[in-house]
Order: sequence, then C-alpha cells, then structure tokens
Amino acid sequence: MKAYRDLIEKVLETGNKKEDRTGVGTLSVFGYQMRFDLNEGFPLLTSKRVPFGLIKSELLWFLRGDTNIRYLLEHNNHIWDEWAFERYVKSDRYNGPDMTDFGLRAPKDEAFNAIYQAEMKKFQDYVLNDAEFSKEFGDLGDVYGKQWRSWEMRNGETLDQIANVIDQIKHNPDSRRLIVTAWNPEDVPNAALPPCHTLFQFYVHDNKLSCQLYQRSADIFLGVPFNIASYALLTHLIARETGLEVGEFVHTLGDAHLYSNHIEAANTLLSREPRELPQLVIEGDALIDEIDSASIKVEGYQPHPTIKAPIAV
Repeated sequence: MKAYRDLIEKVLETGNKKEDRTGVGTLSVFGYQMRFDLNEGFPLLTSKRVPFGLIKSELLWFLRGDTNIRYLLEHNNHIWDEWAFERYVKSDRYNGPDMTDFGLRAPKDEAFNAIYQAEMKKFQDYVLNDAEFSKEFGDLGDVYGKQWRSWEMRNGETLDQIANVIDQIKHNPDSRRLIVTAWNPEDVPNAALPPCHTLFQFYVHDNKLSCQLYQRSADIFLGVPFNIASYALLTHLIARETGLEVGEFVHTLGDAHLYSNHIEAANTLLSREPRELPQLVIEGDALIDEIDSASIKVEGYQPHPTIKAPIAV
C-alpha cells in the first residue's frame, strides 16, 4: 500500500489549507492517482485495521440497489447512520433534546455526547423495528444503490447500469463505454450526501479486468482505505461474473483532503511498518445479485491496531 502512504505524505508536505462545509478545515491537493495491482494481494490497509465486514456489507448494499440504512443496521454496519439521523433530528417529527450542533461523531462536550449516543440508539431501533419510520427516515435518497441499479430515464423507465456493464464486458470487452456513473445532477439536491465516488470504468486486456474510479471528494484518512478495498472487491466480483481474472484498480482523486483533526492520526499511521497484504476468498458460485456477505472473506489479514479519528458530517 505504498501508493496510499505516498498520498498522505504528499498532502502533508504540499497540501493547500482549505475550508469545507463541515467547518473542520482540510489540507488538500487536487488531482491525484494511485494504482494497485490486484494480483499482488488484496489492497486492505495494514498500517491500521480497516473493518472488512463493513466494506463488504456496504458494497452488497449498493449492489442490491438499496438506499435504506435498515439493511446496513441488520448487518451491524453504522457508517451511514449520521446522515440519516441528521435528517431525522431536523424534521418536525423529532421531539427529543436539541441536536442542532451534533456535527461530529464525538462531540467535545461529554454530557452532550452521552445524549447524542442515546438519541442515536433510539433512532437505530426505530429504523430496525418500525417499517413506517424506516421508510420515512432510514432512506438516504438517490445515493449509490439507486443510481447504479435504477437510474431514472426521461421516458419514466429505469436503467440497471450494473447489469448493463456486465453484459457489455461479456459481449463487447474492448468497448470504451464500460462505465457506471452515480453523479446525476438532477438528483444531487435530494441525496443525503451527493456521491463522492462519482464514476467508474472497466478495461479488459489479456483476459484481465481492471477498474478506474474517479472520486470527486476523498477523505484520505477515513474514507479512502474503504474506497480502495470496496472497488477492489467490486472488480473481483465483476471479473468473477464475467469469467475474467483481475488486473489493476486505478484510483483517481479530485479533491483529496486530510481533515485538520486527522493529521496526528495520519502521522501515527506513517510511523508504522506496512505488513503483507491479505488474500481475498469468494466461496461458492452465487451470482453478483445473490451472493451473501458470509461468502466473502479475507485470509491472512494481520494489520496494526485501529487508529480512531472523528468523522466530519
């Protein structure tokens, strides 16, 4: 994962100080590319533990075409909770303590943090156990799953981009149009978080499938390790579906940024010696629309301990 370490070093050395919508502030560079040979091991960061269970359940959530966090909560995945919770506490239906300044996952005020966690737990329970509440407040709008699997067309029909690109890879592998996009300008205002990983393209050569992602906004410390592993897994799944081997994952970043409150954590990561990459194992022969999380594993993953950092919402 030298490419990822090089990115952190680049931003720490040359990054521009920029303000952002969260109010936290960042060090940022614009336009950066990393390449990962998927035959050298599965690119799951070893200089800190990255929870692979969350990565695979989120990706399968996208591939299901789902946009409601209920599925994620059922798989003990909470990485999208804050955006749904924010919508709830700003609604007329919420009548609990004032959450106006809930902002980050770990607010500075410990008393407020305890209240926040209690209200979040109530919200999660409502989403899991109340179908009407889940439908109203668990849904995140037109995020990745919707755009990948049910892109709305002008004629009122929907387009399944994943099914289409799989079909194209099988029947026209040299096409330069093997593209899936999540960025729909019309739907951006309705999404809880407009797509950060906006477009990806596949490339077939020598019986190997490669994938390039364009990511408009990249949270280097928390988000990018997830994104690398998620799209590497997607490449493996699509290659498996189309009878190909894997090639490269190419990660192209627009605004690549370290939040100011992640800099210390980033330096801790750089002080650690990387370890051997794990291997991806996909059991059984279930198709991409039917595969379950238990069938997807990594073997030989022995990372350094977790490095905690707050998420900016």
